[in-house]
Amino acid sequence: MDTPTYSLIQGTSPILISIPHLGTQIPPDLHASYRSEAMDLGDTDWHLDRLYQFAKTLGASVLCAHVSRYVIDLNRPPDGASLYPGQTTTGLFPTLTFKGEPIYQDGKEPEEPEMHRRIDAYWQPYHHALRAELDRLRGMHPRVLLWEAHSIRSVLPRLFDGKLPDLNFGTHSGQSCDPALLQAVLQPLVHHKNVSHVVNGRFKGGYITRHFGEPSKGIDAIQLEMGQCLYMDENPPYAYQEDSARRIQPLLHDLIHAALQHMKVAADRTR
Repeated sequence: MDTPTYSLIQGTSPILISIPHLGTQIPPDLHASYRSEAMDLGDTDWHLDRLYQFAKTLGASVLCAHVSRYVIDLNRPPDGASLYPGQTTTGLFPTLTFKGEPIYQDGKEPEEPEMHRRIDAYWQPYHHALRAELDRLRGMHPRVLLWEAHSIRSVLPRLFDGKLPDLNFGTHSGQSCDPALLQAVLQPLVHHKNVSHVVNGRFKGGYITRHFGEPSKGIDAIQLEMGQCLYMDENPPYAYQEDSARRIQPLLHDLIHAALQHMKVAADRTR
């Protein structure tokens, strides 16, 4: 039996949490193509399924990728176009880590037939599941929020200057989310002055946020890129830090709860 490439927990509230960079699987037949140092999968969005465990108490759906972004990046367009022209970033089939280190053995980078195979085997199933779940929730609610959950090392000189703000919200420069909903999400931060944040800074939302966020059709999308220092060790073996996680989880809960409350009030007004 083939190994599942994603898992989906279906909820009943109007929110889908997508975690496309959670995966740590590299198919065994591809192992020989990768450099040994890349096999620690350092650019994974580690432990986000654990950090967002509270989502089930809010009735949220949760979609988690199983396949590593080093195989294929599920948050990039299938044609490989850059999301940030002129800036250093990684593509659909990354060949360098965030630090700029080679991922593949010399001459082992995927060629076109293998690229198409990976799109069909891994990219398409995740995106089909995303669309199907959004459509299911949209059939139950007048508006749905897609919450793109991401995390990254807080210091990566190759990608950004200095230390990244703790919470980086992206809405494709306002195009993927209703402004009033975004403001509702940000409101709990008033009570957390020790947590830094920015909206549409270095990270404005990846392909999933930009493609699926269509406020005019009742689907809003927000990407949250978190600094991993908030809940884990940023160096191998990338351990989950329970005490730190407990401090940030209530805020994450409040951000999503605020979104749900805003959508409920808006839905009641239209009845």
